[in-house]
Amino acid sequence: MIDLTSTSTFGDVSPIPTIIPKPEFERIHHVGKTTLWIGFAVMVLASGVFALMSWRIPVSKRVYHVLSTLVTIVAALSYFAMATGDGVSAKCEQKTDYHDHVPDTHHTVCRQIYWARYVDWSLTTPLLLLELCLLAGVDGAHTLMASVASLIMTLTGLFAAFGRQHTFQKWGWFTIACVAYVFVIWHVALHGSRTVRAKGDVVAKHFGGLAAFLFIPLTVYPIVWAVAEGTHRTSVDTGVVIYTVLDILVKVGFSLWLLAIQRRTPETNVDIDGYWSNGLSSEGRIRIGDPDSA
Repeated sequence: MIDLTSTSTFGDVSPIPTIIPKPEFERIHHVGKTTLWIGFAVMVLASGVFALMSWRIPVSKRVYHVLSTLVTIVAALSYFAMATGDGVSAKCEQKTDYHDHVPDTHHTVCRQIYWARYVDWSLTTPLLLLELCLLAGVDGAHTLMASVASLIMTLTGLFAAFGRQHTFQKWGWFTIACVAYVFVIWHVALHGSRTVRAKGDVVAKHFGGLAAFLFIPLTVYPIVWAVAEGTHRTSVDTGVVIYTVLDILVKVGFSLWLLAIQRRTPETNVDIDGYWSNGLSSEGRIRIGDPDSA
């Protein structure tokens, strides 16, 4: 008979511990944090430069300067929030590991999503589009439609970023964002290329260059999103670095080029003599009973 209590036969048998795997966490590291602080510093510096440049020209011709300053100020606030650990959430999903001869197992994967970046884009992209529309002389209806389409594009991108992986929900939101971007191109780039001809060949040439400089990086954003937030093919650090480079090109580079063109080319000035520079005077009020007010 075998003595089951004897340790000499089977050795020291102890209970097999239950292993509960910790969730995988895809988070930002030193490279990404440093990049966010660099982005914040660049946006703050650009805001100061644009503000100083605006002091040298009349108030009626500061439209581009004010818009450019607002763009970089909002971006600076966004980068400060991200660099200090705010404006970020963790999206967790359960992944299934499929096996041939043993039961399938599950594990949790969490990834940081910087929603502050989407708040930034929802405010700054319409302002950048407004600058292009003013330069091209685009009417208010097309300008408003482009701004709303831009807002829809950004918000649906945010919804897609928090959507469940490999689902119709996630890529449905992404598709809506891409369709909205097509409307942005149509209202600003295509329609603007027709209206800007009334301002002459010089302004039309500048508009074409600025539009290409803005829309090429804007087209890269959804590609980066698909690789980063969409399929998680890249690390959080890589996404942060690419987005920061694109933001600097779009917000700082575009604005510097536009302001330089305005300084050299008087035809690009937007001279608003009414409410913008003088306030709402008696001449600007709508008087009930006037024939022209009907």
